[in-house]
Amino acid sequence: MSSLFDVDWNSVFLPHTSLLEIVVRGTVTYLCLFTLLRLVLRRQRGGVGVTDLLVIVLIADAAQNAMAGSYTSLTDGVILVAVIIGWAALLDWVGFHVPWVQRVISPPPLALYKNGQLDRRHMRSENITEEEIMQQLRLQGMTRLEEADQIVLEGDGQMSVVGKNRGSRRARRQVS
Repeated sequence: MSSLFDVDWNSVFLPHTSLLEIVVRGTVTYLCLFTLLRLVLRRQRGGVGVTDLLVIVLIADAAQNAMAGSYTSLTDGVILVAVIIGWAALLDWVGFHVPWVQRVISPPPLALYKNGQLDRRHMRSENITEEEIMQQLRLQGMTRLEEADQIVLEGDGQMSVVGKNRGSRRARRQVS
């Protein structure tokens, strides 16, 4: 019965890996995954930003490793989670203060329809069909392309529809 309550407190709280190695591994992993996810087609991300998605995935993995006990100490996991959150906060802060960094972090809007014409090149690059565009128009109460002044795929994967004489409306659903 006493073995149920025996805890090796050193293995729970003392780091098994050097702090510098944890920071370097967390940094390299975060920045590599960020770069790869930034290159993913924007519509696959939906309304979730790259940094949000990356933080959730990496924190879940780091926390799982720390909780499992077989990989690393709790302290190692907490430090790794802090590194991941730190990079997310730093990129957000730098993106807010340095415009060109924000353009790297978040893709610019992409016009799919303007001046009465569908931009087939942009549609092809994002794998968006004409039917998907029509679906977004119907969600805004429009039945024909001519009722829209402009349709834009935003950096977060949502479509915005600017109707003639109606103003701008953001599509209620993620494009998928």
